[in-house]
Amino acid sequence: MMQLHFSPSMRSITISTNNGFIDFMKIKVAARHISYRTIFHTFLLLAFLLPFVFILTAVVTLEGVNKCSSFDCLGRRLGPRLLGRVDGSGKLVSDFYKILNQVKTEEIPDGLKLPDSFTELISEMQSNQYDTKTFAIMLKAMMEKFEKDIRESKFAELMHKHFAASSIPKGIHCLSLRLTDEYSSNAHARKQLPSPELLPLLSDNSYHHFILSTDNILAASVVVNSAVRSSLRPEKIVFHVITDKKTYSGMHSWFALNSIAPAIVEVKGVHQFDWLTRENIPVLEAVENQNGIRSYYHGNHIVGANLSDTTPRIFASKLQARSPKYISLLNHLRIYLPELFPNLDKVVFLDDDVVVQRDLSPLWDIDLEGKVNGAVETCNGDDEWVMSKRFRNYFNFSHPIIERHLNPDECAWAYGMNVFDLHAWRRTNIRELYHSWLRKNLRSNLTMWKLGTLPPALIAFRGQVHPIDPSWHMLGLGYQERTDVENVKNAAVIHYNGQLKPWLEIGFEHLRPFWTKYVNYSNDFIRNCHIVES
Repeated sequence: MMQLHFSPSMRSITISTNNGFIDFMKIKVAARHISYRTIFHTFLLLAFLLPFVFILTAVVTLEGVNKCSSFDCLGRRLGPRLLGRVDGSGKLVSDFYKILNQVKTEEIPDGLKLPDSFTELISEMQSNQYDTKTFAIMLKAMMEKFEKDIRESKFAELMHKHFAASSIPKGIHCLSLRLTDEYSSNAHARKQLPSPELLPLLSDNSYHHFILSTDNILAASVVVNSAVRSSLRPEKIVFHVITDKKTYSGMHSWFALNSIAPAIVEVKGVHQFDWLTRENIPVLEAVENQNGIRSYYHGNHIVGANLSDTTPRIFASKLQARSPKYISLLNHLRIYLPELFPNLDKVVFLDDDVVVQRDLSPLWDIDLEGKVNGAVETCNGDDEWVMSKRFRNYFNFSHPIIERHLNPDECAWAYGMNVFDLHAWRRTNIRELYHSWLRKNLRSNLTMWKLGTLPPALIAFRGQVHPIDPSWHMLGLGYQERTDVENVKNAAVIHYNGQLKPWLEIGFEHLRPFWTKYVNYSNDFIRNCHIVES
């Protein structure tokens, strides 16, 4: 502590500290020249300021600016600050910025050997005595190399995900094979679906008819189970499951051996529909069999691609557009529903990558106001990535035909959960429009659009879509990792559209339980194929 000692005559004042140093400062005052009042006020001021000086010294020391504590050191450090001057480090930084800006526009020398890490760079600087410009060039070259490596890794990751999404998991393939074998050896697996006395209900419009088109037995079981378990009146549900010829036996076996009573299920293969002939679907025959198209969807997606002119996000969307499922007849079947089910008036069509979480019977009460398709629009919503889709996202508006006929700002809508008024549909030319635009795109070598079945449907259903509340159908669970889980819980139907399906290991772990809760992991066929809850 600092102390002030005034002499009795007020002619001398001594400043001392409690650390043993006496007479740290002694001032003799001449009464003739300076008044006592002036001296007194002066030292009061000093007594007020000196503690702040010591505090500043401590702060400088604690900041590590300087380890010394003498007044001389303090003056050297605080003087420039108090006088508004700066040290030379500011100029050094300014000069370095100038060098960086200069190097930014320069080309990296050919054959420049780069260190593999920042530690190696520092080591080379010390041993080779690099100047600032050389250091900046090396730093730029290293950054560009690392950015290139990261981009290449990202594109490779996207390709691996694409291949994983396009392949059939071993367990699901096993399930199909075992159930197909069961169909040939077990009479119960071949029993008629539904039983003969229930056949009239397949065309009874007082029931709620769901249509599902898929070759994935496990996915089909989840869609059907979730819809039945979520229904308030499951006895009013009729499921029409359509599959291809190779999967028919296995699909039939599954639903024959795993009853969904009191709901009703019918399983049919595409080969069992008399209407599906080459004469009625010539365009789709061409889509499936044209070599150029098959190469586009099944070939190497990197060869010939200019990855330097695209971003990983755009590349991912292009890969999704080249999924082989988009040339599958099963994926196009929804456009033929009025002909495949001539006795039905109103149906709900579900994709195989959805989960039903709420009773869907109110969908049959929605007045479509004479429109054909009740669907959720995807141009308005909280998630800008998922719910910001307009025609410009699906069509190539640099193509003169597209530019002439379509509006890029027109709102898109979603496939996956649609209410179709088949009675109203039969009075339109939707199917003819669909075929017509498919032919145009084929003739243009797929330059009008790339993404499968939705773009031609967006055109064919123009003026025939009735928007329904978005809470009926939540999209994006197969590509939007930041999906709001609370919104998922509240949605009537959740849709894992995208590459990251819940039955794949690459699916989002935090979103998978909403799907796995409807898988019967105790089923013998599922256990024997080692399909386990992950």
